[in-house]
Amino acid sequence: MDGQKFADNPQLKPSVVLTGTAKQGSAGPPVGLVDVGESDGAYLFRVALPGLRKDQCKIKCEIQRDGRVHIEGVMTGVGILKDSSAVYQMKVQQLCPPGPFTISFSLPGPVDPRLFSPSFRPDGILEVVVMKHRIIPPGELP
Repeated sequence: MDGQKFADNPQLKPSVVLTGTAKQGSAGPPVGLVDVGESDGAYLFRVALPGLRKDQCKIKCEIQRDGRVHIEGVMTGVGILKDSSAVYQMKVQQLCPPGPFTISFSLPGPVDPRLFSPSFRPDGILEVVVMKHRIIPPGELP
């Protein structure tokens, strides 16, 4: 959106004007963007789940030995927001609509699905570290 184009005609002014780096992205935060990192012994992945709150959602994350990851959950979007002193009826909604979702992707290699550490951060990012599958040669101690 070009805010200057609408400045001359007040009837066409948008409710939100984006400039700078915000103008390069989409209007709402995307759900399901995935970053994957790798170390010698583990993979780390981060999944964007904006709009989810740790205390009001259930997320299921399954990791298979071949590195496939399946995340399931439910977005609990509401049209009315309440805080301690007021009730707000939402007029614009650009976050992900409410309802169930699934996100699936593959890590670069096999993993040990028993050895993973999930963390749901306050900023709506699911961060998981999972250990790589390691074959121990005969005669070598783990």
